[in-house]
Amino acid sequence: MSELSFAPEFDSAIPYMQRTRSYYLALGYDNPYVWAHYNNVPFTPLRKPLRASTLALITTAVPYDPSKGDQGPGAPYNAQAKFYEPYAMITLGDPDLRIAHVGIDRQHANLSEMACWFPLKAARQAVLDQRIAKLAPRFYGLPTNRSQRHTLENDAPRILEMCQTDGVDVAMLIPNCPICHQSMSLLARYLENAGLSTVIVGAAKDIVEYCGVPRFVFNDFPLGNAAAKPQDPQSQSIIFNLALDVLEIAPGPRTTVQSTLRWSVDPRWKLDYMNIERLAKHEIEALRAEAERARLTAKEIRLNTVGS
Repeated sequence: MSELSFAPEFDSAIPYMQRTRSYYLALGYDNPYVWAHYNNVPFTPLRKPLRASTLALITTAVPYDPSKGDQGPGAPYNAQAKFYEPYAMITLGDPDLRIAHVGIDRQHANLSEMACWFPLKAARQAVLDQRIAKLAPRFYGLPTNRSQRHTLENDAPRILEMCQTDGVDVAMLIPNCPICHQSMSLLARYLENAGLSTVIVGAAKDIVEYCGVPRFVFNDFPLGNAAAKPQDPQSQSIIFNLALDVLEIAPGPRTTVQSTLRWSVDPRWKLDYMNIERLAKHEIEALRAEAERARLTAKEIRLNTVGS
């Protein structure tokens, strides 16, 4: 067996549900989060060819607001920048979307290049290449909400209404943090039930597949950079076009396609995110205090925004 060259055991999709459960238990939160899970998955075939379709981009990133603290490269987790109501912005504009408000992989992900989490350039190129007819006049922001009920009963209907107003045929959803992946999965299911075809482009394979979605493009990249590798326009195009391919060829629900791209030749980056086994006691104590501050800040914003 010595001639066999297996990949390291840890060089596989990161178990985010397990990691987050162990992490927050170690921080003193003894009521583990219950992730959304379905057996049945909706599936809406394309109503017309992509080259005749209007595509919408849906993100969990937030428009930059300098009054809400540091949100640039190297910024710590910034709960002040959270949002709890869906938004829409003009696609023809030049948005500045940030992801400092969610639990992305700050150690390994790129926080300076928006293309890594919002593929607007790649989408515009797809229009020029006639792969899609056009982009929706607006793109949409979905809040990262731990309440699955609120996502399904409040946020998803509002996103659907925006899509219908803008004549959307298909939607590409790009989540960032673990809860983002769940929220987007719930939204994809909701939109499919309403007759829109969707594809998720994400990095948390276990969360998306556990929830159960129609179509999923999995990139084995750090959380926050699911749409591209930094300083790599070719990866932007490869990933975006793969997502379009999946929209066209998926035979039915629970279709997952993994891109062939690798983040790094060294896979040890996968060992770091929320891995409680790699943290010292003093680090856990500091993270506990930070998490509680963030929880209280987010709670206040949520109460002031949606009331509960």
